Amino acid sequence: MWHDPGRSSLEGSLRRLLWIVLGVAALLLLWQLLPWIERTLVAPAPEPRAVTARGDLAADEKATIEIFERAKRSVVFISTKQEVIDPWTRNVFSVPRGTGSGLIWDDKGHVVTNFHVIAGASGARVRLNDGRDYAASLVGVSPEHDLAVLRIRVPFDRPPPLPLGTSHDLQVGQKVFAIGNPFGLDWTLTTGIVSALDRSITGGDGRTIDHLIQTDAAINPGNSGGPLLDSAGRLIGINTAIYSPSGASAGIGFAVPVDTVNRVVPELIATGRYTRPTLGIVVDENINRVVSRRLGVEGVVVLRVEPGSPAAEAGLRGSRVDEAGNFYPGDVIVAIEGRKIDSVSALLARMDDFRTGERVRLKLLREGQPLELSVEL
Repeated sequence: MWHDPGRSSLEGSLRRLLWIVLGVAALLLLWQLLPWIERTLVAPAPEPRAVTARGDLAADEKATIEIFERAKRSVVFISTKQEVIDPWTRNVFSVPRGTGSGLIWDDKGHVVTNFHVIAGASGARVRLNDGRDYAASLVGVSPEHDLAVLRIRVPFDRPPPLPLGTSHDLQVGQKVFAIGNPFGLDWTLTTGIVSALDRSITGGDGRTIDHLIQTDAAINPGNSGGPLLDSAGRLIGINTAIYSPSGASAGIGFAVPVDTVNRVVPELIATGRYTRPTLGIVVDENINRVVSRRLGVEGVVVLRVEPGSPAAEAGLRGSRVDEAGNFYPGDVIVAIEGRKIDSVSALLARMDDFRTGERVRLKLLREGQPLELSVEL
């Protein structure tokens, strides 16, 4: 019989390949079965791993914990509701509107929060840190400062108000702590620093809010109205807004400074509204922009002085128009108490730093000549 050497060689190669494949398959099977074999043969006791001793917390961690523990009782959760009418049955019923944060202001049950937290709501409830829940009444609002005051009646064991700090002496780089209820996750602590001071932002209703503290502490929807604290646990601001295209924290948050809060809130409690100090003059942003550009100066042009006003008593002069329609600009206010004024909004913001009855020094330009006057607000 004739023997084909080529065929024998091919069969030998196929057998070797088959053995290699079987060997690899056996190794893979063994690899998969090893954990089971180990568990079956060794059978270790189901004990947790030993815990490594940590030691004491760092000093800054202890300080942060202490700040939160001291402050959390004074922070509240606010939920609002809105009444709607069923167009078919004409029945009126309440639906949830939103949530926010707030803080205990005094031992009389006053709660400070943001105006935008309660704006448009028909009612609000305040939940304390210990779970007690109370209906709140509205005491007063200041939309220009995004501040509102509510009141709850707590019969016993009232939460203490937060210690009050100052904001005029804040410095960029100081550590800050924000407590609030972001996205309904109650009593959340975030930390950061003061990123900038004296910021201005425009709210959703078009109002400009001035003198804000900028911070990189994470502030999200629901944090609004909660406190911003310094490293001593003192209140230095009320968290009010974030700057973020997505609506979530992007490292830029803003807070109303406590010096503003401490000036506005007592008046809201006393009268229900806040009235800014005034000079008694009429100004207009659009006209001011055109006239100041034409004059080549930065300041606020006085259009009219109200009779009997502080400005009239101090001798300020308004603008006038002659019979031919020619416009003659009045005094141009360029500084208040040494601080530059370059727009109507800057004038209003600067006026808000004072109280009614205080005297301020105005630096003016009258027909191009510098002049100083003292005016009682």
